[in-house]
Parts: sequence; structure tokens; C-alpha cells
Amino acid sequence: MALAFVLDPVLLRSERMGAPLVQAYFSALASLRAELRSRGSELALLEGDFAEQLTAFAGRIGAGALYYNDDYEPEAIERDARVRTALEAAGVAVHSSLDHVYFGADEVRTEGGAPYRIFTPYKRRWLDQHALAPRMPVRSNRASAEKLIARAEIGATRDFPEPEEYGHRSSAAYPTCSEAGAGACLERFLAEGGASDAYSLQRDLPALDGTSRLSPDLRAGTIGIRTCVARARSAMEGASAKRRASLDVWLSELIWRDFYQQILRNFPHVANAPFLPATAAIPWREDELAFRAWCEARTGYPIVDAAMQQLNTTGWMHNRLRMIVASFLSKDLLLNWQWGERYFERQLADADLAQNNGGWQWAASTGTDAAPYFRIFNPVLQGQRFDPEGAFVRAMLPALRGVPTKYVHAPWQMPPLVQRESGCIIGEDYPAPIVDRTETKTRVLAAFSAALGRA
Repeated sequence: MALAFVLDPVLLRSERMGAPLVQAYFSALASLRAELRSRGSELALLEGDFAEQLTAFAGRIGAGALYYNDDYEPEAIERDARVRTALEAAGVAVHSSLDHVYFGADEVRTEGGAPYRIFTPYKRRWLDQHALAPRMPVRSNRASAEKLIARAEIGATRDFPEPEEYGHRSSAAYPTCSEAGAGACLERFLAEGGASDAYSLQRDLPALDGTSRLSPDLRAGTIGIRTCVARARSAMEGASAKRRASLDVWLSELIWRDFYQQILRNFPHVANAPFLPATAAIPWREDELAFRAWCEARTGYPIVDAAMQQLNTTGWMHNRLRMIVASFLSKDLLLNWQWGERYFERQLADADLAQNNGGWQWAASTGTDAAPYFRIFNPVLQGQRFDPEGAFVRAMLPALRGVPTKYVHAPWQMPPLVQRESGCIIGEDYPAPIVDRTETKTRVLAAFSAALGRA
């Protein structure tokens, strides 16, 4: 058995690929290569066309079969079909596996056999099926290690690249991924007294380390969803009612991941268009200046700007903040949600088409959410509720560190004297709001009403 990974230089240099994701993947690959070398084998790094590279590699080592994981992205489905055709033509059997998700896109269906379009009924069916047939994680063992092809037999392989080789800068602030690191992170999160104890209460508070932070590892494959689900269920056994409730909320987040994956597989048009066709008629504004202000944390709304600063500097953003900034872009600025989706794709270390697309369409009311389109997050109220002391905002935005808590989420309301005393002059040290939300709410409701024929 030999392990190979194909580097696609076209994809790695494309606008779809951002530095945080590249660094996360490369760190995961470097960790895997080190592990294989410690066992006397090697990770074969290939570069170029997938079908050509894998067919040639199979021939070089005399492989009779190739195994790969299912990937629901439309381009990946086409890629895997080409690889299968090429390898089977060369006499190599091809086998796919299901590991990126817990249940496959065709496994959790309605009574009538249709894919689910709304999360809550999907979750109920998912839990029912899990109760009947839980799936245990696949673990490496000595037998599989003994079957690894020796490094010498694999032969020369590509040197490990640096992100800069493909035009991406590295940063110590970006997440790194490894199997050992992910496992340790999961254990810390699930340990009694850890973040999982109060997850249901603290997961929305960005100033606290209240989430698992496992999304980059789930994306890179350095931990599997089966492992997460199994450990969550194990932690629930004998736990207090409060701890079980928190763990159940975390499990629900993992189910959301499966839900968006099956949406992408069953409704592949979402990759390039809204889930709800009627919302394609929404007259999104073409305001590049407003978009740049959003990207660069200059909207004048502290919780939005702090969130974007976190994204831009760390390659990660707290989930509650993702909803707030997505709502602000699509509702307050009335900019196309796809602009934000593409920006997130380039900035996130956990960038995943299904999750990113699903979250953006949920926030923009073009997706699967059953809530009405007039749900619009108020960034001031969101900040006051989830960052009540302004700790997160002040940590991300130095200009606001001296602003009194009373004004920290609406600094433009500070009287001139308070601005001077706090060292934060609006329009100089921190921008004034780029939009008046009273006006923008009227604008977005009118746009959605007209597009959906509800005027």
C-alpha cells in the first residue's frame, strides 16, 4: 500500500485557493509524510494532471487498485470520473470510500425518497439513522502499517513545496493541521471542565475560546467526522444534563456539516447560483467601494470590522461572526452574497464549498433556511449581546480600546468630548458607519419583496 497526493498547480494558483487553506493542507501533508517516513514508507507527492499522474504512479509501483474518498464538489466529481476512466483502462481497479461525511448524500432521505431541503427534519432523520446504525471511525493499526510499501520501492518523489511556490504567503497566525494535533484538540474540547461543558452557552461569544476549533482539521482530513461523533456520544454517557445538552448542540453543528454536503451533492446548482431560483431576481448593488470597506474592516460597525480583522489576520472566523458579517454584506449593503462567499473562500483555512456556500446562502436568505427573508442581523445589538463588555472588539480593533463600554458597539454615538477622552475620533481614528441601517433595512426589504413577488 502506498499513499499519494496530487498537487494541482492550476488550482493552487487560482483565485479560488487562499493562503490559509494552502498552509493548512500543506501542514497536514507534511505531518502525514513525516509519519509515513517514520514507518519506513513515503507520501508520494505528484504534480500535474490527476489521471496522468496517478496512472503513471500506479504503473511504477505495480498497484492493482486505487482507493479514494468521495468528494461532492462538482469539479471534484468530474475529476474523479476522469481518474477512474484512465486507471480502469490501464487495468487498475478503482474503489471509492465514504469518510468526508458521516452519512452519504443519498442515505438520509425523506419517506418519499427525496433529499431534504430543510435542516430540522434532516437532523431528526439523521439522528434516527445514527441510533440504528452508528458508524465507528476507521483507525490505523499495525497490520495496515506492515502493508505499506517501503520508501525505496516508491522511488523519487517531489520535494515538499512551500506555499510561496504557488504565490501564497505563509503566516504563523494561520492554523496548521495534523492528526496528532487534531486529536489533542478534540480531547481538550471534550474533557470535563473543558469548553464542551458550556458549549451551548459560550459558543456564540467570540471573546471566549468556547468552540472546538476543529473546522480546519475536518476540512484537511486530519480528523474524521466519525471520530468526532463517536467521541461526543461517548462523552455524553454518564454526563450531567447540562453537559449532555451542550454536547448535543455540538453534535448538531456536525450534522449541519453533513446537511450542507448533501445539499451540494443533490442540488449542485448551488455552487454557482442561489438554492431558491426566485431569489436570482434580487437586484444586488454593484458597489465596489462598499465591498472593499467590508473586506478591509472599515464599515464603521465594530463587531463587523472586528470579525473581518480576525479573518484577515488569522485565517479563521468565529461562527457567530460569520453570520453577522454575511448578513451585513447581503442585507445592509445589499451586495451579492457570492462576493462574500468568494472572499471567504480565499481567506479561510477551513474553506469548504459546501459549508461556505450553505452558510452564505442561509445568511442571504437565498438558501435552505425556512426563516423569512426579513431576518436581518442588527450588528449593534449582536455586538451588545455576544460581546457585552467589548472584549473581542477591543482585542481586534486597537482604535476602540479606550472607548467606554456604553459606546463600544456604536462609537459614532459618543459625544465629541468622550471621543477626545477615549482617543477615538470618529472619521479619523475609526470610520463612521458606511450605511444608515434605517435606510438599508427599507431598501433590502423592498428588494426581496419585489423579487419574490410579495410587494
